Amino acid sequence: MASNLNHRMRRYTLKGLHFFGLFSAMMVLCVPGLWIVLNSFRPTVEIMAKPPVWIPNELNLDHYRAMFSGIGEGGVPVLTYFANSLVISVTSTVIAILIGMAGGYAFARYKFNFKGGMFVGLMVTRAVPGVALSLPLFILFARIGIIDTHFGLILAYVALNIPFTIWLIDGFFRQVPPELAEAAEIDGCTRWQAFWRVEFPVARAGIASAGIFAFLTSWNEYALASQLTRSTTSKTMPVGLLDFTSEFTLNWGGMCALAVLMIIPALILTFLVQKHLIAGLTFGGVKG
Repeated sequence: MASNLNHRMRRYTLKGLHFFGLFSAMMVLCVPGLWIVLNSFRPTVEIMAKPPVWIPNELNLDHYRAMFSGIGEGGVPVLTYFANSLVISVTSTVIAILIGMAGGYAFARYKFNFKGGMFVGLMVTRAVPGVALSLPLFILFARIGIIDTHFGLILAYVALNIPFTIWLIDGFFRQVPPELAEAAEIDGCTRWQAFWRVEFPVARAGIASAGIFAFLTSWNEYALASQLTRSTTSKTMPVGLLDFTSEFTLNWGGMCALAVLMIIPALILTFLVQKHLIAGLTFGGVKG
């Protein structure tokens, strides 16, 4: 009886510690984001107050009005930056996913010379940080003449995302039994039809996961964008945050408001495809 009671108490204690650890981790992750959202609605006096004002006394939309109306320090072409980010992120993601599907499928299904070495080479390029590539890319793009253009940044993001998408999609296609495509070909499908009608629907959740990660990488990237863009016609939203800085001051309220606008599309996209995202992340983890 006593041993059962001790075992139950130990189990409840471990469960309580587990939930406490999860709660602490979520607080560490969520509190900075909540603080940014809160500061976007607070007056500058409260944001800069020392000691900090934890519970706001006033909430308003002044920072958002200034950002969109062009009044004061907050007047930045946010709609132009948003359009630039959307065009660059969506285009680079679509291209990276198409190339990633072809490459991942080839690595998963076919045998060819130097296959292992090529795959390792792709992974090594993924390990190089983007900031280390900014200067070489700037020199190369300047000579080609594509600095401060959508095309240049799209090209950089496609090259940045392709190794990751190939690696991720390769793993998902390896979980799809090749016998499915073989059976479809026996039933009269061509190789292309077998891929689109049988293999692609099974691995679609994984491809969607790769697309989400590629989009978020392009949407939030700053190091390359800050070096390869100059004018408002090509600047993305992360680079646009610098417009809230001046020689002696920082417009923290405006920066937080723009950061909130950057978060919203990512949240909407994740919410719309969360079913595919969860299925893709757990794909192949459970065998029937």
